[in-house]
Amino acid sequence: MSTLTAPAEATPGTPARPAHRVTGRRVLASEWAKLWSLRSTWITLGLGLLFLVAFGLIAANHYRSGIGSGRQERDFATATAVSLSLFGTNFAQLALGVLGVLVTAGEYSTGTIRSTLTAVPRRLPVLWSKAAVFGLVALVVGTLGAFVAFALGSGIVSGTPAALSPTHTGVVRSLLGAGLYLGLVGVIGTALGALLRSVAGGIAVLVAALMLIPGLVSLLPSSWQDDIGPYLPGNAGESMFALTHDSTTLSPTAGLLVFLGWTALALAGAAYRLVRSDV
Repeated sequence: MSTLTAPAEATPGTPARPAHRVTGRRVLASEWAKLWSLRSTWITLGLGLLFLVAFGLIAANHYRSGIGSGRQERDFATATAVSLSLFGTNFAQLALGVLGVLVTAGEYSTGTIRSTLTAVPRRLPVLWSKAAVFGLVALVVGTLGAFVAFALGSGIVSGTPAALSPTHTGVVRSLLGAGLYLGLVGVIGTALGALLRSVAGGIAVLVAALMLIPGLVSLLPSSWQDDIGPYLPGNAGESMFALTHDSTTLSPTAGLLVFLGWTALALAGAAYRLVRSDV
């Protein structure tokens, strides 16, 4: 005699398990939470802000002391309050760029990228979200640091030929350009971390692209320097926040477009490898 087992029925009072969909907003929220959960985020962002403000104040004080002694150095002869205040941009970009590399390459080094991509199988939203979240944070930190450095530096060089007011033509544009440049540097760092999947490799390429290659190009014949130099990432980015320009540099708009092109190229390479290769 056989026994028939009736299929189990759901208890009427038991709620159905909610179905969670992967949405862009949820991926952004996840990346935002992961970014601020790391101690290195707070430390590195603090260093970036400190570099931007501190080196700007050091440059302004150095200029002021040169004016007082009557022995101004050649490099400071044409300095302005903007250029002195933004002197620390080259140092701040290292801190923010390195943190951008850590945002993506750090997950590969710890293996947590497998959990991330299991939760978001389409993969690309992870890259876009990481780049957007950290790019926005770097933009805010860079812009805040630029305006604080200018406010403090202007007080130091007040009454000197370098003095400028915020209403002077191009001042606000230069300060906003510096913040935007640092934000895009953060995005490029994020893309390089995803592309190379190595913290050391990403940092090495970032430093080479922004600082070493422009120095090497200066060793080329002058005609080559004029054709190549302005379009390098570091030089194009610098033209975004320079107060004055000449025939050897790009305009702020052209510099922004060129730097956006480099940013898009880095993101495209990272997206291609993320989709085509295993983690």
